[in-house]
Amino acid sequence: MRWHPGGVTALDDVVADWQLRPDGDVHRAGRATVLPVRSDGTPAVLKLGGAEQAHLVLRRWNGDGAARLLRADPHRGALLLERLHRTSLESLPDAAACEVVAGLFRSLHIPALPQLCSLPTVLGDWAGMLASLPNSAPLPRRLVEQAAALCRDLAAEPAESVLHGNLHYGNVLAADREPWLTISPDPVNGDPAYDIAPMLWHRWGDIAGSVRAGVQRRFYALVDAAGHDEDRARAWTIVRIVHRATGVLDDADEVTKLIVLAKAVQD
Repeated sequence: MRWHPGGVTALDDVVADWQLRPDGDVHRAGRATVLPVRSDGTPAVLKLGGAEQAHLVLRRWNGDGAARLLRADPHRGALLLERLHRTSLESLPDAAACEVVAGLFRSLHIPALPQLCSLPTVLGDWAGMLASLPNSAPLPRRLVEQAAALCRDLAAEPAESVLHGNLHYGNVLAADREPWLTISPDPVNGDPAYDIAPMLWHRWGDIAGSVRAGVQRRFYALVDAAGHDEDRARAWTIVRIVHRATGVLDDADEVTKLIVLAKAVQD
């Protein structure tokens, strides 16, 4: 999708207001619109949309473990970010990618920010939603009840750290000043073990032939490298898997994948 100057979109407005020079094509990245630009000659990326509070953690991280925030307009959902390379952790073998992510955990899991939502609050909503899920939902009832109970248990844990919330292979890009940096946080305060789950449901094709072994290999690589408590990490992973499944109940293949994943984590 090529960018055309002189339009009337929010993207055009920010480009003009911040005196940016487009330097590539517009593309979609999840909920966001992204445009490579130059700002005073410096390569950067203009991003509109995505997580509303991403600017808070990006400013606090200040480039440590993540793309550096150069400018932000929260009211317009606009972020000007350090431009990274297109190569992601999808390019690395699984074990090496997990090692990189575990290392990034140490940079990203800083003390909680008071402006962010906390997981204990979120979990109360999740537990209620799971409890009200009809028996006809295409999820094993025992798994739903287990996840609801875990939500209530985990809600008692303190929310001491900032979490990326959306950390997986595709959201870690090669960079110049560091080998790898993260993008696209969906931040929340909580337990660092919350950040493990997305790594398990991405790159599914790599483990589809041996799901149990593949999932457990990833899970233990992340838990051990990050120094997480195994039982707590497993509990968070089950909760996130089941919550994710409730959002895709009309996608039978995806629901089946997530059920298999939840079972593999517990075998």
